[in-house]
Amino acid sequence: MSSTASSGRRWDGTPARPHRHRALRVAPDSLTRLVRSAQSSRCRDCGNRIDWYTRTDNRPVSLHPHELDATTVPAASRWHVSSGIAHPADDGTPWCRIPHLALCPARPAPTPLTPQIAALRRHLALHTRRLLDTGTLTPPTSDTIPPATALESCRPARPIVLLLHTRYLAAQPIDTIQCVAQTRRRHRCTHPLLSPSAPAGTWTLVPATTGRRQLARTGGLMAAYDLTHLTYAEQLRWRHQRCPHHAATPGAADLALAEWEPFDPLLHHQHIHNRLPTTARHRTQARA
Repeated sequence: MSSTASSGRRWDGTPARPHRHRALRVAPDSLTRLVRSAQSSRCRDCGNRIDWYTRTDNRPVSLHPHELDATTVPAASRWHVSSGIAHPADDGTPWCRIPHLALCPARPAPTPLTPQIAALRRHLALHTRRLLDTGTLTPPTSDTIPPATALESCRPARPIVLLLHTRYLAAQPIDTIQCVAQTRRRHRCTHPLLSPSAPAGTWTLVPATTGRRQLARTGGLMAAYDLTHLTYAEQLRWRHQRCPHHAATPGAADLALAEWEPFDPLLHHQHIHNRLPTTARHRTQARA
């Protein structure tokens, strides 16, 4: 008869107790480039702290930075972290993690909420209000691109990029993707990946499929920023999200995670555009 439950250990012998610092991290003053998880950040909408993890499908997920009593969290919102990977399930311990989206005061509250989760949302909302009152937080507006510019350039907010024979979804427009390396002053480099001193990619139309799944749109094409014609070293620079200067300085640490997300036409269908960004739209005026 197994004594795992009474001994307080999991099936593999590891202790079944809460670990406040289970994930490896890189110190801000580190000179190495180690694999890391739990990259700390701030929610753009509410300003509260979040920890970024990678899921089993290589997609990022933002979790609340502290573990919670599993009995206070709805079963559908329980996550656990194992070996730096976030899993959307309960691991059988008394503690669990919860996605930040379930707590973010800038978003509608999911239902149902336990009293403990509702109290935590109110606490985060008070912190957001203090940030707004002091001017520390400026929530992003829904319309960040002027209407005329959006009509003329068709600039995708999250473009699809062809890189190292893989399709990625970028987190922001091509010309605003920022280097993730740490400078000598221990700040994040402000230089963009798209540098005048380095070759650039080209916009092209490709089938809206990944090769592993069905078409997102029957017979559809989508605009993609093609980097596959560049050298292998240059494609690695883009994949590591480093400017030309820091690509030649491998000893510099990364201060943020690379923001590439594997593209899936079913999950990211709202980011599929069938018009090249370089194609201008011409308005037609009706004649009386």
